[in-house]
Amino acid sequence: MRHQPYPAAIRVLVCDDTRVHTELLADALKRDGSLQVTTSPAGSDSLTTRLNLNEIDVLLISSNLDQRPGRGFEVLRGLRAMHADLRAVVLLDASQGEMILEAFRAGARGIFSKDDSVETLAKCLRKVHEGQIWANSQQITTLVQALASSHNIRAVDARGLNLLSKREMEVVRGVALGLSNREIAERLKLSQHTIKNSLFRIFDKLGVSSRVELLFMTLSQERHAQSSVQHFLNDQAYESLQDQATLVACQDAAEQGVLSAQLALAQYYGAHRADPNNALQAYMWYSIATEQISRGYTELAKGLSMDQLLQADQMALDRTTKRKNPGLLPEARTRPAPRLVPRERFRAASG
Repeated sequence: MRHQPYPAAIRVLVCDDTRVHTELLADALKRDGSLQVTTSPAGSDSLTTRLNLNEIDVLLISSNLDQRPGRGFEVLRGLRAMHADLRAVVLLDASQGEMILEAFRAGARGIFSKDDSVETLAKCLRKVHEGQIWANSQQITTLVQALASSHNIRAVDARGLNLLSKREMEVVRGVALGLSNREIAERLKLSQHTIKNSLFRIFDKLGVSSRVELLFMTLSQERHAQSSVQHFLNDQAYESLQDQATLVACQDAAEQGVLSAQLALAQYYGAHRADPNNALQAYMWYSIATEQISRGYTELAKGLSMDQLLQADQMALDRTTKRKNPGLLPEARTRPAPRLVPRERFRAASG
């Protein structure tokens, strides 16, 4: 007689806002035989320095860490920048609209109110592990309302090419407004059967399996459509980071390695360095950006000869002089005094 093998336990890592809460929640979840629960000491450092996140299936993280509301969102964004396939459930103290939106913007696949039962939480973790998105009806309503107020919904691939036709985008907008298939059909003067088939094609193109997942995707795309890159095109770009939403978007981009965002943050915090914490933040982002620049600088230098390095530095010097003295004649900008040490850099790049 053949016995079906028991399914492997779902590996869950718990990180609540305090050590006591983490241990209590982990002990409660361990009673569910389908879960293999481990804990992370309270605080963001224990997560950001953890090397074996690939060994867990679902991360259960509090929105509040380091005694800071919303710190869990920042940590999750950073973790997903390094582990794009990380599945996470965010614990919320209260299901407030902005908290719900921010959790999914940070990359959560599920959100869970601390007012609900541990049994329901275990079910949530299992569903998220299976690839589903978890939110209760009230939270979904909040998302629908947020989507309904969004004017632009985009669906593009990694190269920025549109995936959906004009008609399919109209169907997606109807879903975002919370309309039923019948209401969308009436609005577009199509049959319900046509709308249903259109939704199946949309699900297939975008890799989602339900209207709820489609809502989350369009919410995320709308968020990225308001990219902060446009703010980084002038010397005073960091001033735009006074807006909290732009600052969060910039931090998200910086954590994912966008150099312009890292430099904008360095300028922003440096301009407010009267606060010692801001001075530390400025130094940190300048350090991260400098390391990335240095790495790219060295890699490029490996493929250049000594003459090419000298030529590149002369070009850089000319451009810098021209920017500082736009009326200067070209012959007056010729090499006054070399500012670099190409021979040393060439040796470093070669060795």
